[in-house]
Amino acid sequence: MDTHICILAAGQSKRMKSKVSKLLHPLCGKPMIEHVRDVAAELEPATCAVVAGFQRDQVMDALHRKPVDFVVQQEQLGTGHAVSEFLKQYPAIEGVLLVMNGDTPLVHADLLRRLLALHMEKKASVSLLTTDLPDATGYGRIVRGKGGMIERIVEEADATEHERAIHEINSGIYAFDIARLRALLPLVNANNKQKEYYLPDVIEFSLMEKRIVVPFKANSEEVLGINTRVELANAEKILRRRINEYWMLRGVTMRDPESTYVDADVQIAPDTVLYPNVYLEGSTSIGADVTIHQNCRITDSFIDDRCVIYESSSIELAHLEQNVKIGPFARIRPDSYLHTGVRIGNFVELKKTNIGRDSKANHLSYLGDATIGRDVNVGAGTITCNYDGEKKHPTVIEDGVFIGSDTQLIAPVKVGKGAYVAAGSSITEDVPADSLAIARGRQINKEGWVAKKRKTTKTQRHEESK
Repeated sequence: MDTHICILAAGQSKRMKSKVSKLLHPLCGKPMIEHVRDVAAELEPATCAVVAGFQRDQVMDALHRKPVDFVVQQEQLGTGHAVSEFLKQYPAIEGVLLVMNGDTPLVHADLLRRLLALHMEKKASVSLLTTDLPDATGYGRIVRGKGGMIERIVEEADATEHERAIHEINSGIYAFDIARLRALLPLVNANNKQKEYYLPDVIEFSLMEKRIVVPFKANSEEVLGINTRVELANAEKILRRRINEYWMLRGVTMRDPESTYVDADVQIAPDTVLYPNVYLEGSTSIGADVTIHQNCRITDSFIDDRCVIYESSSIELAHLEQNVKIGPFARIRPDSYLHTGVRIGNFVELKKTNIGRDSKANHLSYLGDATIGRDVNVGAGTITCNYDGEKKHPTVIEDGVFIGSDTQLIAPVKVGKGAYVAAGSSITEDVPADSLAIARGRQINKEGWVAKKRKTTKTQRHEESK
């Protein structure tokens, strides 16, 4: 039997107190709705579409990385109306429709598989996930009757005081027999305080028809809905714990998992060691036997095997080959590529720079828009002056070059293979291979100058004090 998935993502969620749809708020490195879409994709459904309404263009853009279909709900008239719009767009589908909410990003694919299996085993008209919450504020309540069977689901806005005291809630995740759903949806009306078409009313109609309705109680953590920033923070904590446990069980050491932040799409190889306050963000990939010390942030970067990132370093959109050492207090900016054995030391900044094998810049330097060969030594305080106020210009340093401390390389400029640049030089012209370049002002020592200056100053002060 085919499974089809409808993800409800049209609502506004005023309780988030945000001008941005709650579904776009980031959770472990990607929008909340993307987590839901990824779980749905794991089930390999015959059809999967997101029902979008409020800020639909932004929701669609947030899901651009992987293909997904959309159903536009022009007016947000409730969950029943949203599913009706879905079925209008797919009039020929048959089998089971799994309805998910875009604000329940913690649900596991395995839980959904169990729900679908139970639904098919029982030949149910509708099956739903429920859970118990100590504080059920904001959720529809499960009203049970004789024998513990579900009688109905009441939305909070329409619930009595007695019904609001119920702790079992409707997670908003359902499996429907599509044929029965098509027959019952037209019976749903908007005679409620919200003037909306509620999807749970289909359950009440199913019970009236003596159809099989199967409740499946889940762990509250898995079906946690996010409506406020407090709930968003709680979900982030839960998801980060899951992510960290996943990688630790696969051979990654975390000195303090509670202060280690790994985004959902990050990849880490075994025997890597992460110290406290490490942030691995976006699509970062970390190789084997890497050590990342405390207070480091790595975003959308590739770090190959046996690299060491020392304290308080930042790496963004960069590629580090094997055995590279970075920091402490280094900043590697986008489009930088460091070949095997490169050493970038403390307070060195790179931007759009390619550095060859076994080269090093150990102290207090800025290297931007540069191509640096292998076995190059860049002395402390070296700067590539790459910006003229309007355009960026390249610097080329070939293999085996020695750059003395406190050198300014005024781009565009090229230093040939094996050349030496004397400390304190300002290089404005190309340096030929195997040459020594000296470009600094001539030193002049004026003996006795200080004594004369002091005497003159003392005399002036005496005259001024009269």
